[in-house]
Amino acid sequence: MSTVSLPALSRVAVCGGTHGNELTGVYLVRERLKKKQQREGQESFSVTMVMGNPRAVQQCRRYTEADLNRCFTRATLNSPISDKTPYEIVRSQELNGLLGPKGSPKAMDLVCDLHNTTANMGLCFITFSDSDWISLHIYRHLQRELATIPVRYIHFDLPKSEAYSLESVGKHGFAMEIGPQPHGSVRSNVFVAMQEGIELMLEWIRLFNSGTLFEGGSVEVFTLVKNIDYPRDPETRSITAAIHPELQDRDFCLLHPGDPLFLSFSGETLRYKGKEPLYPFFVNECAYYETGIALSLASRRRVTIPSIQCNRDRLTMGTDA
Repeated sequence: MSTVSLPALSRVAVCGGTHGNELTGVYLVRERLKKKQQREGQESFSVTMVMGNPRAVQQCRRYTEADLNRCFTRATLNSPISDKTPYEIVRSQELNGLLGPKGSPKAMDLVCDLHNTTANMGLCFITFSDSDWISLHIYRHLQRELATIPVRYIHFDLPKSEAYSLESVGKHGFAMEIGPQPHGSVRSNVFVAMQEGIELMLEWIRLFNSGTLFEGGSVEVFTLVKNIDYPRDPETRSITAAIHPELQDRDFCLLHPGDPLFLSFSGETLRYKGKEPLYPFFVNECAYYETGIALSLASRRRVTIPSIQCNRDRLTMGTDA
């Protein structure tokens, strides 16, 4: 496979607080904004720090009226605004103006959106593309350099226009999701891991913009297959079981047909009835109780990535904004 030449990454955005109670990104953005003057003029690219949902951050809630991280489909971004429009839809269009417009040449070269999960997932890149060579090479860089936490790549197979989360506004982008961490709290080990992840991402961009050749190879990618809801009472729709103890905290451990899946509140073990073994993730994620997701299941495969190198014709200087 020949080397792919790609434009320099001149404009980068790092976003926190898209969900207002996922506090690692909130405090990382605040810390970097405090220190931005110390770094001005030192980079070959600009880094814009963004607080995604200030109103939800102030209230320490996931969202106020609608989940902001589901408001970035092309249809929502182009919908009319009125006095009754939910705050998060208004905010998504503001962010699209700041970081996009989505799908346009003016969009940020790279958007990294910071998230926490209550699930035991380590550090995950979450993206809608399994052929974004920039994101995949950054992922491989973190996987090699970050020794304190497992690093994985999750692919949601949706077209760009239907991609619903903030990072999809950029030309390249991913969510950086780290857990476990209870929402509304900060764990120091999770904060340090995300801080190191951001620094390694920025280090890779510096190397890429300077003309470094990154060799190709293959990487492991998990692609979402389906979501599984909790067992529910057919009349009240209340859940009637919890994640089984043998599955709890075992994200990305292969789940085979017949393995324990739920433990009912009456003490019955309910088993996985799928036809093929798959990899669970977002197991018992707190925020997904309202959406009817007890866990997600993914397939795993190797993806071949080409060697890449920056063509430096379009490189411009920048500073934090």
